[in-house]
Amino acid sequence: MAIALKRIPLSVSELGEPEAAAARRAILSGWTTMGPEVAAFETEFAAAVGARHASAVSSGTTALHLALKAAGVGPGSEVITASHSFIATASAIRYCGALPVFVDINPRTFNMEPDRTEAAITPKTSAILCVHQMGLPCDVAAFADLARRRGVPLVEDAACAAGSEILWDGRWRRIGSPHGDMACFSFHPRKVLSTGDGGMITTANEKWDRQIRLWRHHGMNVPAHARHVSDRVIWETYDELGYNYRMTDIQGAVGREQIRRLDGIVARRRALAARYTKLLASIPAVTPPFEPEWAHSNWQSYAVRLDARLDQRTVMQSLLDEGVATRRGVMCAHREPAYPEGTWRSGPGGLRHSEEAQDQCVILPLYPRMPEEDQEYVVNALRRACQRRHGAAC
Repeated sequence: MAIALKRIPLSVSELGEPEAAAARRAILSGWTTMGPEVAAFETEFAAAVGARHASAVSSGTTALHLALKAAGVGPGSEVITASHSFIATASAIRYCGALPVFVDINPRTFNMEPDRTEAAITPKTSAILCVHQMGLPCDVAAFADLARRRGVPLVEDAACAAGSEILWDGRWRRIGSPHGDMACFSFHPRKVLSTGDGGMITTANEKWDRQIRLWRHHGMNVPAHARHVSDRVIWETYDELGYNYRMTDIQGAVGREQIRRLDGIVARRRALAARYTKLLASIPAVTPPFEPEWAHSNWQSYAVRLDARLDQRTVMQSLLDEGVATRRGVMCAHREPAYPEGTWRSGPGGLRHSEEAQDQCVILPLYPRMPEEDQEYVVNALRRACQRRHGAAC
């Protein structure tokens, strides 16, 4: 009789009875589109990350689009960012009619380099879009200083970074304050804080926040819920082109419960990440991720680098054959068919480190409810996969 394999998923959303009850509350309230639950979620999220303003939208991608648009990105301009990121980072730039300019990453942190970014600035540069890759904060202090010196808006792609922290002026502060001009979050199911899907834009700029709120709702000058609860007849106007980028109240209600659990979720992910690093010390052909002393990751993803002599796909297939789900290293947008020559350009120095990270890294399963014995199973399966191709070095 065949023995059933253990099945270990890459990720499991930390959604449960509190979120189900919150969704039920919103559904039974009679108001399910953007309304009071979204407004409360925005207030509570802003308080959780230390932001002055927070605007909820339909996804992390739409958050990036509206943030760049508010920053003045438009046709004929350029935005400096990382190719080594989910494709939405670059696509949001193209939605604005601008050209992505890709700079290489630091091979240890997988985050874009401030020095390479400054070297890529031209008179056409309309914004810098730095990425907190896989939840690890980039050197946002250096990027903020660079943006101020060069007079360029700084937008943070914080899609993966809810709950991550950076040492800023001697104290730990959450990503999203924001440290640049705006920060954009995603609440996709693979993110640490999830509403099923959705996004958030935080900023200290009241004008930009007001503009984003207008654009996300078709350009309507009076929100629908404000008209609904008013005791006077209100006629809305549409003074400029907008979008349907709203978050629903069902998502907002779920998000409010997720915020209450965020500290515990992040603490558990950090404990599991530390345990992975300790367990992986016995596999010389695998390098665990690096965390600078000034950054605290939320460990949205745990990506290891394989020895260059190992074949990434073969190792991943070996793990899958043992029931372990993985993902390849973070993609590079410039390698995708949707980004042919002419739709992007590279900054000085090329993109070698970005390409090597995509080709040599493997993302391992990590989620709060992951049993410790499953971690050990993953590490042992990885050891066996390396030994099949690398011999005693593993």
